[in-house]
Order: sequence, then C-alpha cells, then structure tokens
Amino acid sequence: MPLRVRLTLWYGTVLALVLIVFSVVLYAITARNLRDTVDESLEDTATTAVRLLETNGFLPLIDEEVLLSQFPELTRIDKFFQIFSPSGTITIRSPNIKQHEVPLSRTALDAAFAGQSIYESAKYPKEPPLRLISMPIMYRGNLLYIVQVGTSMESVGETLHRFLVLVLVAIPIALAVSLAGGWFLAGRALRPVDRITLAAQRIAAGDLSQRLSMPGAHDEIGRLAATFNNMIGRLDASFRQIRQFTSDASHELRTPLTVMKGETDLVLRKSRPLEDYKAVLESNLEEIDRMTRIVDELLFLSRADMGEVKVESMPVALQSLVEDVHRQAKLLGHDRNIEVVLGTVMPVIVQGDDLRLRELLLNLVENAMKYSNSGGKVEISLLKDGQEARLSITDHGIGIAEADHKKIFQRFFRTDVARAHTKKGTGLGLAICAWIADLHQGRVEVKSALGQGSTFTVVLPLSTLPA
Repeated sequence: MPLRVRLTLWYGTVLALVLIVFSVVLYAITARNLRDTVDESLEDTATTAVRLLETNGFLPLIDEEVLLSQFPELTRIDKFFQIFSPSGTITIRSPNIKQHEVPLSRTALDAAFAGQSIYESAKYPKEPPLRLISMPIMYRGNLLYIVQVGTSMESVGETLHRFLVLVLVAIPIALAVSLAGGWFLAGRALRPVDRITLAAQRIAAGDLSQRLSMPGAHDEIGRLAATFNNMIGRLDASFRQIRQFTSDASHELRTPLTVMKGETDLVLRKSRPLEDYKAVLESNLEEIDRMTRIVDELLFLSRADMGEVKVESMPVALQSLVEDVHRQAKLLGHDRNIEVVLGTVMPVIVQGDDLRLRELLLNLVENAMKYSNSGGKVEISLLKDGQEARLSITDHGIGIAEADHKKIFQRFFRTDVARAHTKKGTGLGLAICAWIADLHQGRVEVKSALGQGSTFTVVLPLSTLPA
C-alpha cells in the first residue's frame, strides 16, 4: 500500500476517533446541562409553591383554584404540580395531570420525612419521560405537606435528537473534507520523496551527476535531501577514483609488459649472441620485479581500504626506530653513492605500530634516495614540538613543483620530472605513507621546489605512556 494512502488512512482513523469521542463527550455534557436547567426550573417552581403555603399559615386545605390563580405557570401543558399529605395521599394536583397517575415514590416519601428534596425521573408507555422534584414542607420538625413539581422532558429529548442528527451528519462531512485535505497534504509532503525516488532511479541507471534541488528546505526532508546529495557526491567521487585508479593501474602494468614484449620480439627476430639474450632476460626480470612491487602495494592498499590490515597500538620509541632505519639506509645509500646522515634526534615516544612506522620511514628514505642525484645527501631528523613529534627526511634531489604537492599522495601519481629521473617508482609509496600517518592520527607535510630538493615531515601525536 502506498505511503500516501497509509498516511491518509492513519490520519482519517485518528480524526474519526477524536470526532467520535468529542461528540460523545459533548452529547453527555449537553444532556447534563439541559437536565440541570430543567431541575433548576423545577426547584424554583417548587420553592415558590412552598412559600405560598407558608404565607397561608400551612392551612391543611387549600383550594385548587386559589393555587392555580396564584401560579398560572403551573397550568402549562409541560409542567404540573401535586401536593401530598405525609401519608402519601394526593390532596391537590394540577388539572393537566389528571389523565395520569403520578404517585409519590417510597424514595421521595422517605426523603421528605428526612427533610430533604429529591429529583426523580418517571417513564410511562407511549409518553415522553417526566422529570420530578419532591420538596417537603416542615413545621417544628414535623412533615406537613410534600410539594411535587414535574415537567415533560419531551423538549429536552427533541433538542438532544436534533443534536445527534447534526453530529451524525457533520462527522462524515468533516471526515470526508479532512481526508481530502490529508490526501492533498500527504501528496505535497511526499513530493520531495518522489523527487528523491526519481533521482535514485536515474542514479541506478548510472547517472551519478544527479542531485536534489531543495531550496530553502530546512526540515526533515531538506536534511534527507542534503544527506542524499552528500552520499551521491561521495559515491560519484569514489567511482571516479576507482575509474582513475583502474586506468592508472592498467597503465602502470601495461608499460613494463610493453617493454618486455618489445625487447623479446626484437631479440627473437634473428639469432644473437648469448650476451644479448642475457641482457633481455635481465631487463625482463627488472620489469617483473617492478610489477611485483606494484601488485604487492596494490594488495596492501586494497586490504587497508577494507580494514583488513592489523595494526598494533603500543608506545614506540621513535629515537631507536630512526637509528635502526639509518643503519639500513646507510648501506643502501653506499651502493647508490648517496650519503645518509642523522641530524638532531630527540627521545620521542608515540603510540602506534612499530612495524608500520618503520615501513613509513623506510619508504620516505628510499623515496629521498631514489630522487637524489649521485653524490647527494639525505638527512634524517627527529624533533619534539609541543605535544607532537616531527620526523623529517630531507634530500637535495630533483624537487617537486608546488602545484603537485597535494597530488603526490594520490595513488599512481608521478610527476613528469620523477618519471624522467627514474623508472623504478610505482607511484604508490607516498600513498601508503599517508595512510600509515593517518592511521596514527598524524599527517605527512611536504616542503619542496623544483631543483631544490624536498623535505617530508611526518607529524605524530606524542604518547602519554612510557615505552
């Protein structure tokens, strides 16, 4: 069942219950008020009759004509009176009641002897109900008379009947109008949801450029649209990144394969000396090693993206780690005619994974040596700056243009200068470094200019625990 229909039905059901309860309560209040009005009128008439008897000295016999002349309102068709003796015998009654016998009830008689007035209702076949008040006349503690005044409740019944008919007609009309209004308002309220649905359908067809336009909407629908647009924006960016990543990965893997195929085709065109075959195989092996590094780093980043890389969290003494990496880097630098030196190294402790931090530092040092010229120098330093550790690797190599500072941490990105300088890079090392730094609530900063070398600084928060 559509949401619009459900909302309208829920609204209609609740409204119908409210109208019914309200009508029942209003009917009961109206009936009570009408009865109270009748009771007040009866009490006023009975009180007047009692006063008349009092002014006549409580004469035991009062002429009926005298009473009627004193109380012309008692001759009305809708009101009557009776006067009973203490034994319950009628002494006087108005003419308009002679067609019926309205005896004094035992309850009214008992109440009269107790000096209390009482209201009662009486019902006769084929006649409207009556409302009665029985009021005692006491003298020196003795019951002299009981005055009873009554009236027909026909007018009250007619009023309540008209009210009931009005309610039975008004409720369906009000409900129908409300349902129509609810249907319209539900459709209007759900219109943005329909737009979201249409946009989602277009997105499902592959169009991630779709966005919801909700000008000036600051309600739940507006927040939903903003969240939807934000989600689609992230999806669009992710798909673009995936497409770019796939393209870059294909390019990086195709290049060594093309080199290998070209060299192999060339050497197989004619018979050549053994040294030529050996040179081609060595070149192919170098390209295979490069592809292996690319695949390994891709697998690592893929596992990292899925959260499958296990990371320890413990205090790590960066000073010892830097000194260990420096010893390894000196051996690598010696083979490449690059000097690796230690600058200022302070005792610093951070919270993290020793293996991943070691990998981060090695990647940056190897990167510095890779893009340094023969005879160059790479410097490693470790400083404490407030509540942060700053691990810097400085080289004097080819440098990086300022426009590329943010791009170098993207996967497979390599500057043209870097590609011309060496073919050994994969374009993934700095992306891995940035991921490791981010994992440790840190960051990698770069300061570089073309032809003036580079300084990569890893900024990490200090640990509050001892190593």
